Amino acid sequence: MFRLFTFFGFFLFSIKIFTQELRCEVIVNSDLVNQTNQQIFSTLQESIQEFMNSQVWTSQNWNPEERINCSLILNLTAYSDNNFEGTLQVQSQRPIYDSNYNSPILNFQDVDISFSYQEYQPLFYNANKYESNLISILSFYAYMIIGLDADTFNSKGGQLFFSYAQQISNLAQQSKNDGWATTGNRKNRYWLVDSILSNAFNEFRTTYYEYHRTGLDIMTSNQLNAKTSIANSLMHLNDLNRRRPNSFLIQLFFDAKSQEIVDVFSDGVKVELDATKQLLRRVAPFFNNKWKEIKN
Repeated sequence: MFRLFTFFGFFLFSIKIFTQELRCEVIVNSDLVNQTNQQIFSTLQESIQEFMNSQVWTSQNWNPEERINCSLILNLTAYSDNNFEGTLQVQSQRPIYDSNYNSPILNFQDVDISFSYQEYQPLFYNANKYESNLISILSFYAYMIIGLDADTFNSKGGQLFFSYAQQISNLAQQSKNDGWATTGNRKNRYWLVDSILSNAFNEFRTTYYEYHRTGLDIMTSNQLNAKTSIANSLMHLNDLNRRRPNSFLIQLFFDAKSQEIVDVFSDGVKVELDATKQLLRRVAPFFNNKWKEIKN
């Protein structure tokens, strides 16, 4: 099990709570679209939020408090005849054990967003069929969010959910829409899930697990061990960078984690950071200004 479940005992029978996995906030921003009637955008926002939060994505039992906090920010750049274009910012968090802190897990901008949607059109997910580009995009990111969350609780705990996301990607390729192609943009949806499932990028997933489960989750009980474990987890990315410099997944990791890393190592118990700072500058030079903020 990759989530921690609470059981209330001494019953002659067990009570299973079936609920949705996501607590997703959706924002549709139409500031860049020249459209006097804004109702379509409000309806779209409500439809996406309802779809993400009402769908049961897994066969596991989730307590309401275990739902994953996430957000989708759809920035529209064009709209005409029920056709939409724009970008999508996908973010998710997960709680840290014995604290009130939520750690950022995913912070990814998808620049290949295009879909058709008629006002009040129902959205239904079919795992075995391509329904529409909008449904495929939303379902894909639902499983990516769940998969990455699972990877932070159990080593490769998200494998099944990533495989579902890959199945969606494979079915969506028939649409010829941007974002699913094996050519062109190497930071699209196809390459995102393909890279995560590839053994060539195992270190990425190992880092996700160790950074959270043996690092952040023990921060309240043993700061020294937690910070040491976090620093050690980053070494896996160094190994990955030697083989695959400038990897898409390394960028993905630090897009979510750069500020948190600065905060973790700048506060509380002091640890030796010279080697860690050198590693960060080598593996993620695009965040060098951030690494300069580390005070230790």
